[in-house]
Amino acid sequence: MEVPLFVWTATVIGIVGLLVFDFFFHVRKAHTPTLRESAIWSSVYVGIALLFGVGVLVLGGPTMGTEYFAGYVTEKALSVDNLFVFLIIMSSFRVPRADQQKVLLFGIVFSLIARTGFIFLGAALINSFAWVFYIFGLILLLTAGNLLKPGGHDDDESVIIRLAKRFLPASEHYDGDKLFTVEDGKRVLTPMLLVMVAIGATDILFALDSIPAIFGLTQNTFIVFTATAFSLMGLRQLFFLIDGLLDRLIYLSYGLAVILGFIGVKLILHALHENNLPFINNGEHVDVVEISTGLSLGVILGVLVVTVLASVLSPKGKAKNAISGAKRHAVEYLDLTYETDIVEREKIFARLCAEEADLRKLPEKYKRLIRNETEFMEMIRRAHAEHDEALEREPGR
Repeated sequence: MEVPLFVWTATVIGIVGLLVFDFFFHVRKAHTPTLRESAIWSSVYVGIALLFGVGVLVLGGPTMGTEYFAGYVTEKALSVDNLFVFLIIMSSFRVPRADQQKVLLFGIVFSLIARTGFIFLGAALINSFAWVFYIFGLILLLTAGNLLKPGGHDDDESVIIRLAKRFLPASEHYDGDKLFTVEDGKRVLTPMLLVMVAIGATDILFALDSIPAIFGLTQNTFIVFTATAFSLMGLRQLFFLIDGLLDRLIYLSYGLAVILGFIGVKLILHALHENNLPFINNGEHVDVVEISTGLSLGVILGVLVVTVLASVLSPKGKAKNAISGAKRHAVEYLDLTYETDIVEREKIFARLCAEEADLRKLPEKYKRLIRNETEFMEMIRRAHAEHDEALEREPGR
């Protein structure tokens, strides 16, 4: 179904308007969003995406509507996986908590631009060469296999961080959210620029996974673009909303591997059905079963529900969440530039204490999940010592 130009124009204006609104009303002034703020605005953006999907369903018909929702759910799940890497990058560069929103918004805008380019390139290739479906299917199967390996995207991400630090030497300290600062009379880069370069580079890698995935569900360029765009909207708020739960989703990569593998098989079956390669069945179409979009949506939702429930209810997931949370909050509390607001620092310390209590309750087999236990315990001890000193410095004590 051809989408009229005025619909394209109105949609693009609406998406750009949401991004501009997000910047001026939430991100422009550096601050750490509260859990309530993140929950409200995350719900608003999900609500907008769902309402848009209902509009597609009503005006475009059940096929377009099903394709949009299947694409949106898949891209949203992949975007949550992306948040793991964003968390690693910002932890590696010690981005101050109040400035993380701007880094995330930059990542969203850059990702939207990069993916839009990939979408139109992919659409042009598909319209010209049916065999591209074979390549897209193979990419997804390889990606699924990579997600099953320990570390997942971590290897790609660490390479990008090392390259950014090596070839873009910067100052040791941040200067607010500035990309450049002056040290010893010389204009130099700040770590903020390195973070954005690393985020931008990983966004390009993510596009190589996500664009073939959604083209496996629909070849309608409008649906591909809108499902991708709306899955990215609200990602900033979602980061702060589920920050403490990211480590809990220990089976998410396995669920995503199943989904990407399933879509990869679907793409290859479709490629066989549309086949015109002379060395496959003499260039004739292969009579194979094609997987419907409705079935795809059901499989995607089912896998995600099972994955999330298994992760949240898993004792191992609870243990890993307590261990990684305690380590992260200890590091955050000891880094005085990470969070300067006293109230927020107290919240970080309170989370650390709660996670310590959970750690003490863990069975011995789960305590073995702690890496470098001596260093880990020393870090927590230092956090407590720092907190005690801060209390002693308070007036009236």
